[in-house]
Amino acid sequence: MKHAYVFPGQGSQFAGMGKELYETSSTAKALFESANDIAGFRISDIMFHGTDEDLKQTKVTQPAVFLHSVLRFKTLGAANPAMVAGHSLGEFSALVANKTLLFADALKLVIVRAQAMQKACELRPSAMAAVLALDDAKVEEICAAIQQETGEIVVPANYNCPGQLVISGSVKGIEIACQRMKEAGAKRALPLPVGGAFHSPLMEPAKAELAAAIEATVFSIPSCPVYQNVTGLPVTDPGVIKKNLVDQLTGAVRWTQSVQKMIADGATRFTEVGPGKVLQGLIVKIDKTAVVEGEN
Repeated sequence: MKHAYVFPGQGSQFAGMGKELYETSSTAKALFESANDIAGFRISDIMFHGTDEDLKQTKVTQPAVFLHSVLRFKTLGAANPAMVAGHSLGEFSALVANKTLLFADALKLVIVRAQAMQKACELRPSAMAAVLALDDAKVEEICAAIQQETGEIVVPANYNCPGQLVISGSVKGIEIACQRMKEAGAKRALPLPVGGAFHSPLMEPAKAELAAAIEATVFSIPSCPVYQNVTGLPVTDPGVIKKNLVDQLTGAVRWTQSVQKMIADGATRFTEVGPGKVLQGLIVKIDKTAVVEGEN
């Protein structure tokens, strides 16, 4: 029996997140203040008192979700994961949980990542959409055909669970894809309210900046494997972890495959740590026998 801890990504934020932690935990309060210093602005004020719109900015969302997740994990006390994973941004939270990264170093990387992704989004209009109730192979086939026929970028971005795959690409590419997915039998093909085409080639401009920051950061040998998004496989080699984090910017989040591999490797209990309950729902859809719980 192995206990896995999983960490959510962008999209799980909510107004007021972390306020209770700040008010009830001296550990959390100290780390929030440290985070404010590192960020160069009072991110805690935006988390506690900002609007949903304030929290939707990528440069705010990513460090806010990371902070909430890591502080929640640190206040759990004797949490001792046998394995960890994070959905997109959540991978950085997972790497603090398994002691690959120090809190301050991870937060600095998250801020670099968020700002680099924000800049990449501003370079070219782009979008994402959720495709429901269509086989992954069919979604992949349609994306490839659109790219070949039109030259527009559209790729599978998030393999969330069977029957739920998010695609990412140019605005025109996503428009064409949504129509074709519906024609192919998708229950829905729904554009998402995000800032750009995450996990697609359109994030290429962000890679050099993140790679340089990662290369300059100390990555320790982890206390347990991290199941990384780009492969869905367990990793303990710091050098491989670094490469996969960079590749994740333009590569797909293979969440379905990661959870399936964790279960195959003995995970019998999953605890989601951070805002929301999205990952709990996805894990149950991936494997109905999985035991899931939240520390939200």
